[in-house]
Amino acid sequence: MAKFEIIEEEGLRLIKVLMNNETVRAEAGALFYFLGDIRMESQGTGGVGGFFKSLATGETVVRPSYTGTGELYLEPSFEGYHILNLQGEEWVMDTGGYWASEGSVQVDAKRNKLLTGLFGGEGLFQTTAKGQGQVVIKTPGPIEEVHLRNDRLVVDGTFAVARSATLNYTVTKATKSLLGSLTSGEGFVNTYEGTGTVLLAPNAYWEVMMLRQLWAV
Repeated sequence: MAKFEIIEEEGLRLIKVLMNNETVRAEAGALFYFLGDIRMESQGTGGVGGFFKSLATGETVVRPSYTGTGELYLEPSFEGYHILNLQGEEWVMDTGGYWASEGSVQVDAKRNKLLTGLFGGEGLFQTTAKGQGQVVIKTPGPIEEVHLRNDRLVVDGTFAVARSATLNYTVTKATKSLLGSLTSGEGFVNTYEGTGTVLLAPNAYWEVMMLRQLWAV
């Protein structure tokens, strides 16, 4: 099993992967450098269908894979990372949240309901990962895990970066009436129901907040 590490230096964070005759898949453009006997191959996301899914999810059509023995380093970022260890379950990630995974993990896309995609801020499609192995998720801030057991979580915002696929995700009005939702200032909220886990990043790293303010100018 490949070993994923999160390294932080001077406010930047990057992923280091130790590989021993293994395969790791990463988002296109994520490569920083690698050491050792590692070969890089390009892997598409599945023909024409994969192309349209990539447009909807914000992910790329070609997702490179790296196979061999050595050290793989992915591009540093002011954003952070969270490592999931899948044991056969499936996760749904926020748009642009997928960063890397072991070759044993199947990466695909899940279609949200039309209204959920339009008003939830997550888009019509979201990236999914399932199977056995590790997955790296890119996140704007530190992660808080919320574990649900036949319960409901309501989030006012788009800071839920990933969730168990077992959860039912919908977008609902903040109040019972549409007028009440509009006048309350809350509008629509993201609702997660059932049994599973939601990963939240409610507080962005200060570097990310500064960049957001600069982009807004």
